[in-house]
Amino acid sequence: MKILDTDTCIAILRGVGQVIERRAEEPEEVATTWVTAAELYFGAAKSAVAERNRSLVDAFLATLPVLRPDLAAAQIFGEAKALLQRAGTPLADADLFIAATAIACRAAIVTGNQRHFRRIPGVELEDWIRG
Repeated sequence: MKILDTDTCIAILRGVGQVIERRAEEPEEVATTWVTAAELYFGAAKSAVAERNRSLVDAFLATLPVLRPDLAAAQIFGEAKALLQRAGTPLADADLFIAATAIACRAAIVTGNQRHFRRIPGVELEDWIRG
């Protein structure tokens, strides 16, 4: 399974051909998380054309599963947050929730923001934006 991060979803919504093609060619299931869905709705709500963009987000999210964290993801989240905090390299909870969900599902996160996610042990990453 591949889990699309917010930046990858935005690239698809903006019509970035290479990302759209990569998604279409992906043999594994492609999903996203409730955190990414929330971030997409936030972006739509603050835009100048909020209703139009909300409709685009609705239509996009209807094309893939939106994953919610379970107890396994909650445990991974807690352990990763504590580890990063002890190391003095905290990470935003949103990114930790996405990573914990991906690890719990044994899925790769598809993101152009690999710098943040690399700090989390056990996370697998792919970048469809930069290749």
